[in-house]
Amino acid sequence: MSLMKREEADQRPGFGPSEESDVMRLVRESRKGLLRVLFSRAAQFTILILLQLGILVGVFYYLQEYLPHALLLHVIIMAAAALYIINGNIDPSPKLTWLLVVFLFPVSGVLLLVIVNTNLGNRRLKEEMQSIVDRTKCRIPQTQNTLNRMMEYEPEMLSLSTFINKSGCYPVYENTDVRYFPLGDDMFPVFLEELRKAERFIFLEFFIIHEGYMWGSILSILAEKAKQGLEVRVCYDGTCEFALLPHDYPERLAKLGIKCKVFSPIKPFISTHYNYRNHRKIAVIDGKVGFTGGVNLSDEYINRREVYGHWKDTAVMLRGKAVRSLTLMFLQSWGLQGGRANYGKYLKHLDDGTEIPNGLVLPFGDSPLDDKRVGELVYMDILNRSEHYVHIMTPYLILDGEMETALKFAAGRGVDVRIIVPGIPDKKIAYALCQGHYRTLIDAGVKIYEYTPGFVHAKVVVSDNETAVVGTINFDYRSFYHHFECAVYMHGTSCIGTVEADFMETLKLCREVNGNRIRQRPMQMKVLGILAKAVAPLM
Repeated sequence: MSLMKREEADQRPGFGPSEESDVMRLVRESRKGLLRVLFSRAAQFTILILLQLGILVGVFYYLQEYLPHALLLHVIIMAAAALYIINGNIDPSPKLTWLLVVFLFPVSGVLLLVIVNTNLGNRRLKEEMQSIVDRTKCRIPQTQNTLNRMMEYEPEMLSLSTFINKSGCYPVYENTDVRYFPLGDDMFPVFLEELRKAERFIFLEFFIIHEGYMWGSILSILAEKAKQGLEVRVCYDGTCEFALLPHDYPERLAKLGIKCKVFSPIKPFISTHYNYRNHRKIAVIDGKVGFTGGVNLSDEYINRREVYGHWKDTAVMLRGKAVRSLTLMFLQSWGLQGGRANYGKYLKHLDDGTEIPNGLVLPFGDSPLDDKRVGELVYMDILNRSEHYVHIMTPYLILDGEMETALKFAAGRGVDVRIIVPGIPDKKIAYALCQGHYRTLIDAGVKIYEYTPGFVHAKVVVSDNETAVVGTINFDYRSFYHHFECAVYMHGTSCIGTVEADFMETLKLCREVNGNRIRQRPMQMKVLGILAKAVAPLM
């Protein structure tokens, strides 16, 4: 028996020899599949994409040879594209980037603009998502008692919830307990314990699933529960299929009795469809318990494997009525990939009659298909309403003009705005872009700190000892504009003090960014940041 097999057998009660053999065989086969993906499918993908781009550009230039005034054609194309960008329905931040792209690359730039703004390959997805939202938006109505409480005591919560509800069916709940986990290491054993308690169904929706100790431990429980007759569903993003898992992984899980879907599998054809990734992390157990936060199902998230130093991540566990919103988000994502779900069957809350004295809890989702940018606007709402402090943890700080203005305005009003970012980055370009915001924010009074032990993957905002958001939403363009995201907004819940205490403890392990540190940045990082900032909205 291998070391991994011995550890899993020792630490996972109730995992018998036959089930262990099935799961470990799946792991071994998947490793072989990963090699096939890396050395064949990825290469095929790259070649076909380059071939398609080459054909498009080649056709354009071939036609130019027969036009006597090619230069004039270039000018006309650039002028037309510029007028379209300036007057078109494009978010303000990307407009300058698109103008630069079209000016430097009039042929390929215009082609890219046409592909993106005509939503090539994406219209069907958008229509399907809108249909699902329309069918399910009344599944969880806002209770009158909670509405009355907000009207009388929490008017700011009422206005925010009104906006959020327009993007889906996300009511505010009172009777829900929230537990905050400062690390993935803290969440993991509780997560396993709750999975073992499952009696009806288990739904998992994660951006990343990567084989190792964490996923192996979870998978063994899922296989056992499926064998017992429970409904087990797993959904992961298609980028895993390209880099981490074999193409036929859903079929392999099906052999264990687990239903599995891949969100938007990446294929070697040009389409904006692949730009919208499912970045959510949702776990629902029996409709009673739910988890979300930054933690994916991979060993670095529980610090069992070191990638970029110590991995700082966070999560929350919901117990109570608010879990229904996480269940709805999962079912909507599942339905987006074909098939209809019996929503009523899963959205029943099995109320045991226990009253949970707590504050207000609002789980919400954000979709890139409705153009509402819910996640960014929730963060901006907190910044604009804050009176004393706003403390933020984020792995990426790649801001559009509106968010940068909101941060500076809050600091200018005298609010203590502090941001913790990684000290050891996972991506050089993202880190260079983050550093590119340092000078402007610090000059405005925002304080920035780098987490020296390693990488911060937490997505946390806490304000004035009464409001907090924990979820999957980064302070970057991809989260605000291009990803399916989710989070839990909390007001007056008992765990908010824990969230703030965790921020202050994490701050002790950080170095503050000051003028000297900014000046000492390596020249290559400064240049990279300047160049990358020009195309940041398209990244």
